[in-house]
Amino acid sequence: MIDLKLAQKQPEVVEKALKERHSKLDMREFRALDERRRALLAEVEALKGRRNAASDEVAAIKRAGGDASDRFAALGELSERIKKLDAEVAEVKAEEEAWLLSVPNLPDASVPQGADEKENVEIARWGTPRAFDFPPEEHGELGTRLGGLDFARAAKLTGSRFVVERGWAARLERALVNFFLDQHTKREGYIEIAPPYMVNRVTMTGTGQLPKFEEDLFKVRDWDYYLIPTAEVPLTNLHAGETLDEAELPLAYCAATPCFRSEAGSAGKDTRGIIRMHQFTKVEMVRFAHPDDSMNQLELMTGHARHLLELLELPYRVITLCTGDLGFSAAKTYDVEVWLPSQNTYREISSCSNCTDFQARRANIRFKPRGGKAAWAHTLNGSGLPTGRTMAAILENGQQKDGSVVLPKALVPYMDGVEVIEPAR
Repeated sequence: MIDLKLAQKQPEVVEKALKERHSKLDMREFRALDERRRALLAEVEALKGRRNAASDEVAAIKRAGGDASDRFAALGELSERIKKLDAEVAEVKAEEEAWLLSVPNLPDASVPQGADEKENVEIARWGTPRAFDFPPEEHGELGTRLGGLDFARAAKLTGSRFVVERGWAARLERALVNFFLDQHTKREGYIEIAPPYMVNRVTMTGTGQLPKFEEDLFKVRDWDYYLIPTAEVPLTNLHAGETLDEAELPLAYCAATPCFRSEAGSAGKDTRGIIRMHQFTKVEMVRFAHPDDSMNQLELMTGHARHLLELLELPYRVITLCTGDLGFSAAKTYDVEVWLPSQNTYREISSCSNCTDFQARRANIRFKPRGGKAAWAHTLNGSGLPTGRTMAAILENGQQKDGSVVLPKALVPYMDGVEVIEPAR
């Protein structure tokens, strides 16, 4: 959530950010609401002053033994008018807050200007895409032929965009989770968390999924609970309503959870394979940082995602998202894209974002500097990594002419020594 005072005192700053993000929000809506709220408050305060003066007059008349019955009627009318105006003030305040909740984070000054993903800026590459002497197979077909991915039975059990993993695929999913968590906890100092997979409305609002993206969420019927779209939601809200000690920062958490997304508005996109599913597993990284250090923490966290891909011998590139492609809560985002041979292109596998104080304001997460007043913490999140997309990249990049798939060496110990996934005999 952006700062209310910023919107009130420097509306041009917010207006500029909205234009950079190509948002349809209009600052004139906020100004009208804020002016209406101020006018109502002024009227209420004036009426309360008149009521107080009238009350004093009635008291004086009664002390003198006079009749103040006619004044009581006027006082009643004043009180009724004040009551109605207080309700109007509360209504306008709620509208103003709802408007502020719909405003995306302000882009950092270092974010490139652009309208959409076509204007994102590539900043790094690692690895050389392999040259195949045969047409590379798409991972969904490859995984199905090797007996590990079963889309037909998943469709029978649930519907489209689900998959049943069996045998080597189920083991590979488990291996990837353990591999990612070991790297994050043993090498990079993250604290592993096992959070709930359902959270309430307040928690979803804290990270910015609500109210704007409700159609993308799965809600539990008859409960004010939602299935999490990412572990970012419970991990960030672990410290909702808290004031952290400055000495604790930076704090780093990671969690492996299922993620549930309705993918509203994505009909026809990535319907083949396991790139875009309604349910998938992902290891998430979340960091809480001092405002002066949060951009350094973004570089560090992005490096952690990149390191995983390097260990898995998967070529990738890093891009900086432009203003028009930034996520709602992000001030700056790096996308890490892995090479998929069947598509002859790079596809997103990790998105690492600095949300600055945007989520902290919504979830009321502060820190106490030494000798200073409490201030908003900065929150960051990143994928480290999703197992499905990683599996897709491993299958496609490791496939051989004989139909087998060679696994990355780093995963062999996690696969009980299995080095190659062989076709069924």
